[in-house]
Amino acid sequence: MKTVNIHEAKTQLSKLVEQAAKGEPFVIAKAGKPMVKVLPLDAPAKLQRLGFMAGEIAVPDDFDRMGAEQMEHLFGDGA
Repeated sequence: MKTVNIHEAKTQLSKLVEQAAKGEPFVIAKAGKPMVKVLPLDAPAKLQRLGFMAGEIAVPDDFDRMGAEQMEHLFGDGA
């Protein structure tokens, strides 16, 4: 992601805003320290990461074997 200093952002604001609106967000920094991120208003929401339900549900220890008997009955072993 592009980083620009405050002075550059002031002088090129129109160009930078156009780029951000087209999906190219940028960061404005002061003395090299990132301060704000500029991105389009209609930017897609941040995707949730795996594990967001950690601690909320319990998975049985035999989860990978659940229904094995029914599957064997339905499909057999091919013999």
